[in-house]
Amino acid sequence: MKKRRFAFLLAIVCILIIAGCGGGGNNNSTAKSTDSGTSGSAAPAASTAPKKDVTIKVFQFKVEIAEQLNALAEEYEKETGVKVQVETHGGGEDYGALLKAEIASGSEPEIFNNGGFAALVPYMDRATDLSDQPWVSKLIESSKIPTTVDGKLYGMPMNVEGYGLIYNKDLFTKAGITEEPKTLAQLKDAVAKLKAAGITPFEATNEWWSMGIHLVNVAFANQQDPAAFIEDVKAGKQTIKGNEVFKQWLDLVDVIFDNAQDNKVTTDYATQVADFAAGKAAMMMQGNWTQGDIDKIDPNLNLGLLPMPINDQEGHIYVGVPNNWVVNSKSAHPEEAKAFLNWMVSSDAGKKYLAKEFKFIPAESDITTTAEDIGQVAVAVQSQSSTALSWNWDRFPDGVTQGFGAAMQEYLGGQINRDQLLDKLDKAVQDIVKQ
Repeated sequence: MKKRRFAFLLAIVCILIIAGCGGGGNNNSTAKSTDSGTSGSAAPAASTAPKKDVTIKVFQFKVEIAEQLNALAEEYEKETGVKVQVETHGGGEDYGALLKAEIASGSEPEIFNNGGFAALVPYMDRATDLSDQPWVSKLIESSKIPTTVDGKLYGMPMNVEGYGLIYNKDLFTKAGITEEPKTLAQLKDAVAKLKAAGITPFEATNEWWSMGIHLVNVAFANQQDPAAFIEDVKAGKQTIKGNEVFKQWLDLVDVIFDNAQDNKVTTDYATQVADFAAGKAAMMMQGNWTQGDIDKIDPNLNLGLLPMPINDQEGHIYVGVPNNWVVNSKSAHPEEAKAFLNWMVSSDAGKKYLAKEFKFIPAESDITTTAEDIGQVAVAVQSQSSTALSWNWDRFPDGVTQGFGAAMQEYLGGQINRDQLLDKLDKAVQDIVKQ
């Protein structure tokens, strides 16, 4: 089956050359900070700028970098005198709903996160055109796509990420698995060997976003034309139930769910990552954003990244821009917000944080990284990016993926069967688009 891939997939490969890498989302506990004084690993600035009577608020969802972002904000205040107040909501929280509530309350953050595409539409009345910013010329061209409207750029890509089946190479060796499985049949064979060796094959999670966003996306991304298929589903011209790719996708879902840990229905994201890092399972469906949390438990874990196959063809990993920094034109200090974002990707301190502390694959071509900086999983993402498929969940309006996630939770718990799951996925779309 010929698949349409985003143009940025080839562009991402260029990162390998530019960055010179050798070798190859979401913590459930809410990290909320009301000031930038959180301790971090940053070295003190050489001098402290005079305090300014300016505070810019960043309302962001990526909990994996909450502590590091606060430390970066502290560096910025030391250098410029501008205070950056970071508030983080992610993991099990509904970031979109919380952002809407924040704005409805009269609080307008200077910077907020947005995935682009359909997710950007409700915020176009306050999204600032960033096309003239100095960092724009350094972006990987295709990373601009999600927030480009009528030729204007309304968001700074946060970074580039990829996900698949992260696996413990040492546990695979222990089970006698000598080659990485690439097809569904090979994955099933690997699962059988792991179970025979007394090793739990998968560490799963009950998080709605992990299943409703990342896992469901596997089926959308494997469509011949994902964007066109999604538009047809939204318009009622096609349905998820009856689609051949979704039928095949369910075979992969069953392999994961049927061979996961016993308490999968009650396992949140933080527990999933911690248990995987502790060697309690051989694989988990997650992406390079988990590297920092894994390293906190076992920095020496020998990791790889497997594609996610749905049939007898070789599977793929899934690569995209996870989110974008949007400057709010209705906030008190949009110009100061622009200055902070520019500093983040142009200053030595900002670049260091992006690569070494955030462990990001940068969307900017002039920010160099090493394997030591970004970790094994990110390096694996880079090495497989030329055959990766796209991220598509932000093509749906807010609320659809939450519906997907609720249906997947029911399926994980054995409350509904395959046909009922597909019916509920269709209903999740129509319930929102018909409003």
